[in-house]
Amino acid sequence: MQDQPKAIAYRENKFYKDGTGSRPLVEGTVPRGYLREDRELYLGKKLTATSSQTGPLMTQPAGGQSTAPQTQLPTSPVNQASANPYPDDVDTFPFAITKDDMKRGEERYNIYCSVCHGMTGYGDGMIARRGFNKPAPANYHQDRLRQAPVGHFFDVMTNGWGAMPSYASQVSVEDRWRIAAYIRALQVSQMKPGSSPTVTEGSNTQAGKTK
Repeated sequence: MQDQPKAIAYRENKFYKDGTGSRPLVEGTVPRGYLREDRELYLGKKLTATSSQTGPLMTQPAGGQSTAPQTQLPTSPVNQASANPYPDDVDTFPFAITKDDMKRGEERYNIYCSVCHGMTGYGDGMIARRGFNKPAPANYHQDRLRQAPVGHFFDVMTNGWGAMPSYASQVSVEDRWRIAAYIRALQVSQMKPGSSPTVTEGSNTQAGKTK
């Protein structure tokens, strides 16, 4: 039996045209436990694409997930009167954000994000101060990101953006949403007294939603 013909994983096998005993998976195969049916939860995208921008398309940089969509860049400065530059990103969290979620989001933010974006989100983290600042890490308190839907932050953590790589392998799906919630809290904490949060038309600032 030891010498009978058989296929051994990762070994050469002349029976197959490609010469290897390990057979490729059937196209479309999904590992058990990795079915991503919930588009809003796993991609941060709305169920139906609504992009109507006319700016150039940008494909996310290498390192992002294979599901990373092309991003339509805005053609004009973002303001309340302009169209939403991220029309396909969800503007509500896919699950209710609790106090424990916020604490977890703060912890994960301090570990993975603060080194570049700073403890308060101004883009002045230690790495930026030590020279990694061309381009500078994003300042969460600029109008563009104060108005951005929460799905945009999830998408950036999942697929990367500009000089920032994907963090999908380091941060779980749920923790990416918790970090996004903490970023929202940072934005509110740095607003001037008496001012109200600036969001895009039609966005929802509630911490969670009921399905």
